[in-house]
Amino acid sequence: MAFEGLTEKLSNAFKKLRGKGRLTEADVKEAMREIRMALLEADVSYKVVKDFVAKVSERAVGSDVLESLTPAQMIVKIVNEELTALMGGEDAKLTISSKPPTVIMMVGLQGAGKTTNAAKLAGFFRKQGKRPLLAACDVYRPAAIEQLEVVGAQVEVPVFQMGQIDPVDIAKAAVEHARTHGNDMVFLDTAGRLHIDEELMAELQNIKAAVSPNEILLVVDAMIGQDAVNAAKAFDDALDLTGVMLTKLDGDARGGAALSIKAVTGKPIKFVGQGEKLDQVDVFHPDRMASRILGMGDVLSLIEKAQQNLDLKKAQELEQKLRKNRFTLADFYDQLAQIKNMGSLSDIAGMLPGVDAKMLEGANLDDNSALTRTEAIIQSMTPKERDDPSILNNSRKKRIAAGAGVQVVDVNRLLKQFDAMRQMTRQMNNPRMKKLARKGRFPGMGMPGGGFPF
Repeated sequence: MAFEGLTEKLSNAFKKLRGKGRLTEADVKEAMREIRMALLEADVSYKVVKDFVAKVSERAVGSDVLESLTPAQMIVKIVNEELTALMGGEDAKLTISSKPPTVIMMVGLQGAGKTTNAAKLAGFFRKQGKRPLLAACDVYRPAAIEQLEVVGAQVEVPVFQMGQIDPVDIAKAAVEHARTHGNDMVFLDTAGRLHIDEELMAELQNIKAAVSPNEILLVVDAMIGQDAVNAAKAFDDALDLTGVMLTKLDGDARGGAALSIKAVTGKPIKFVGQGEKLDQVDVFHPDRMASRILGMGDVLSLIEKAQQNLDLKKAQELEQKLRKNRFTLADFYDQLAQIKNMGSLSDIAGMLPGVDAKMLEGANLDDNSALTRTEAIIQSMTPKERDDPSILNNSRKKRIAAGAGVQVVDVNRLLKQFDAMRQMTRQMNNPRMKKLARKGRFPGMGMPGGGFPF
């Protein structure tokens, strides 16, 4: 995940401050030096770093901070607020036209992911009740039109294309098609180049003049660091961008682009792409990103992700089954599938407060082999076996293992884990345990006094 190195270095700087009862200006100056180095190593623009550190330092050496009982916490709060301001302060919403269709022009260098991310955004808004249309205006890259048709079909959004003719004519025809066919949003997938040139910019300017887009979004690859900021400035000078979509934030990008783009161009990051799947796109929240950078988690995004991907009806049915001790392997499989739909497990863990990159080292959360193996084992069972695992004798287990391509020991391990889960749910439904749970104690769990706070 992006920002891992930055998060670790900032955490170390704050840890040193927390070890001191009261802070002096020298303490603050040393912390600011470490923060400055951390930001520069994250590929943040030098000028942006200089201005950021100056603002934090000015606020941090005030008497209300140095004389505070918890000065380290006050400095973390200041850094959090300044990081949020650096990335835009507030969520930047997409401009929706009062007279449909809303036209969104996707621009960027070749390889940034315009085609895929145009489809991601179209699918994102389709789920919100919109009727988007994708328009194939990239007539130069081999198979660009076919790629758009494939990803469009995957997100269930129609694609408008006229072959390899003038992109300006395609853009105008796509907008007219949207008006006559009831599409309230049009995403123009324009051509890119390996580098910025006059021919590319002239074509994009002609499309802009022809259709007057409501939004011009620059798709930027977060992996290219400062080059992303340079590209953003060049496109902004030529087209007057309305916003940026940052992609590949799930990779090992150092994060400098996200922290620099708004400060350098004045244009907000509106969306982020965080994976290869077409549903892995989200609105950019500066405050939540700042919290994640500082290792404070992003619980709001985690809740939203759960609401989007978890089936409320199934959750209520599961609750009733748990209450009646009727949790089966089929239910276990359903829960597993829903959790996988939420995306990368390491991303989910990263949204939890206090979970940093160092804690996840070696955990290999995104090694899907264990999840895939579990799914295969359950799918190799008959409906009767899933409902009542107690009927699984050795011959049945051998058949299941052969069907799943695993060993019998893997089947036994899953059954043992499942039985432990059922034992726990039975204990939780025990009246005595419910009473102890309300007091926050569970006997026999190896904690002082026989219980642990739950």
